[in-house]
Amino acid sequence: MHTHTPGAASAPASRRSRLWLTVLMAGLLLPTLVGLVLLWPSADQRPAPTPYLYNGASYAFGQVTAVHPERDRDQVEVKLDGSGLIVSVMPNPDVPLDSFDPGDRLRLMYLPEAAASGSPYLFVDFERSRPMWLLAIGFAVVVLAVARLKGLAALVGLVAALALIWFFLLPALMAGRDPLALALVTASAVLFLVVYLAHGVSVKSTTALLGTFAGVAIVAGLARWAIPGANLIPSTDENMAHLANTVPGLDPRGVLLCGLVLAGVGVLNDVTITQASAVWELRAAAPTATRRDLFTRAMRIGRDHIASTVYTIAFAYVGGALGVLTLAATYDHRLGDLLTFNDIAQELVGILVASIGLVLAIPVTTAIAAWLADQPAASVTAPKTALTINADSVLAQEIRDGLADLAAGRGLSQEELTEMLTAAGVLPGAADA
Repeated sequence: MHTHTPGAASAPASRRSRLWLTVLMAGLLLPTLVGLVLLWPSADQRPAPTPYLYNGASYAFGQVTAVHPERDRDQVEVKLDGSGLIVSVMPNPDVPLDSFDPGDRLRLMYLPEAAASGSPYLFVDFERSRPMWLLAIGFAVVVLAVARLKGLAALVGLVAALALIWFFLLPALMAGRDPLALALVTASAVLFLVVYLAHGVSVKSTTALLGTFAGVAIVAGLARWAIPGANLIPSTDENMAHLANTVPGLDPRGVLLCGLVLAGVGVLNDVTITQASAVWELRAAAPTATRRDLFTRAMRIGRDHIASTVYTIAFAYVGGALGVLTLAATYDHRLGDLLTFNDIAQELVGILVASIGLVLAIPVTTAIAAWLADQPAASVTAPKTALTINADSVLAQEIRDGLADLAAGRGLSQEELTEMLTAAGVLPGAADA
């Protein structure tokens, strides 16, 4: 375990501390790897993919050329890609007609049996590939421009983490693996990937990783208790209910548990990395500070971070559930009663669980970092060494003259002055010589 950060900010940890960190991280990495091997579902354990299209149906893509609200039934004219054929499409009743504008690109389903209802082309969704790719490319460019190589490493870690969720977590959930074990193994593997890829293998990044593991354990424990404790029923959600019907044996509460743990991983990693960096910067600025002083100063930063990040979590959940909250606000219920409704309660449990884990992870990370950020060797008081002066040198004569003048001014003999200076530690005694 070594540091990659150059300069004074890389306060070194002792060799013993690095050894303990290495052993500890090996003790966390090994169960993670074993868990991945044991929980990874085989091909025959994964449910067969459910066909999305009807038999005989196929996808088609086109661009809106006109919208006709004045006809007996709302219709949208679409020019098909390739053939250039203009066809009429009836919008989905759930999609308002004013959502369509000339130039919009649509994903259609061609179903010959639907011709009897007016058109064999059915609206599926808007084609969003182009704006989504533009946003993704813009995000990558901004990250690379600002964070450079570290930003590139972070992007690689993000892709690897998402691939792990897609190829491991989701199939394992559908195969009926234990949700808590899946949540912890996936969170651990994701953290090893993103932290060490983005920040390098160092004492500082390992400190943040340990703090994040502590936060994840807290979040997982609280979520495991809160979901049945609050009688949360995720299967009432339309998508979750459909998933439960599609994948027999799937535990909706297990899916919710994994979601709460993974939602906490990102915000926990953010605060622990920042807090560990703050401790190392404080150590560089105050190399002689004690570990207690270092912890106290870093926690002042941590408290500010707690306040701002709790708001971030709360508003992130509120933004995602704004539609549910708006609908709930139309009912004639007291606010306290509305907050206990299942859909809203799920969001509140997520906020509270993640917030508790975040708040507790900060002092844990700070304490670990303050302990490991040792004082630089230059700041440690060096042992006294004897200064050898030639008795016949000019410097020796100046010292004798100075002592004689000082003794005379104090009305003391040189022997009495020497004894006083020796007792005060100004001059070395016989034991120090």
